[in-house]
Amino acid sequence: MLSIAELADGVLQAVEGADKATKSREAAEAWRNSNGVMPVGKGSPPDRPSRPSKPDLLPPNEMPRRRGQSDDAKAALLHAVLHIELNAIDLAWDMIARFTHLGLPRQFYDDWVKVGDEEAKHFTLLATRLRQLGYGYGDFPAHDGLWEAALSTKNDFAARLAIVPMVLEARGLDVTPAMITRFGKMGDTDSVDVLKIILKEEVGHVAIGTRWFQYYCDSQNLNAEEFWQQMVRKFFKGLLKPPFNTDARSLAGLPPEYYLPLAKIDPIKATKKG
Repeated sequence: MLSIAELADGVLQAVEGADKATKSREAAEAWRNSNGVMPVGKGSPPDRPSRPSKPDLLPPNEMPRRRGQSDDAKAALLHAVLHIELNAIDLAWDMIARFTHLGLPRQFYDDWVKVGDEEAKHFTLLATRLRQLGYGYGDFPAHDGLWEAALSTKNDFAARLAIVPMVLEARGLDVTPAMITRFGKMGDTDSVDVLKIILKEEVGHVAIGTRWFQYYCDSQNLNAEEFWQQMVRKFFKGLLKPPFNTDARSLAGLPPEYYLPLAKIDPIKATKKG
């Protein structure tokens, strides 16, 4: 029987997005079906996962703006989310493969396998919707900011948890409601339905990251709030960008006391509901 770390390496080595998503879902199913028998094993993840030749990767400040209500504009916005979900698949399985030396509880792997499975589900839903609009993954440029964060935290378990789920994925909780509203105003209920699924499940992903960050802090007798703020200041460039989806963040176990001190503007004006 292959270990979950070996299966994680296989996901990271898959080149095409659809193949990566398929391998992710197959690995998750194999883990669940093993009923606790599959070994964790020892991972050997690459610094960068395999990726297709497209899309072209641009610096964030050179990304074209996604405006308008045409199919092209809708597809460009969905493509940006699709690219995030591809990164999210790799980030989940990299989390599994990269830190096997720490002797983490089996529940840790249960949680991150679930994340990898759901990120693959999101990728597939978005790719299907994009095809319905006449486009595919790679038809628009994208940026590499998510994996740059992974590289900067590759040697630090606490930093990886602090930055990827608790900053970057939490940012998704902030911006997705506005996208849902935008597609709703355009009458695109199919895209709205997909984004609602993603938003609901991403709350759980942030919660998993927050829970394991707390686990680490408890194991080291650290104040989780203060230590998280230290990690963000050290590993994240700049301040956190409001407005924040305080309801979703709190549901994920990330209260305002954590992130408002790191916000760009007056914390009193930095929150929104929904």
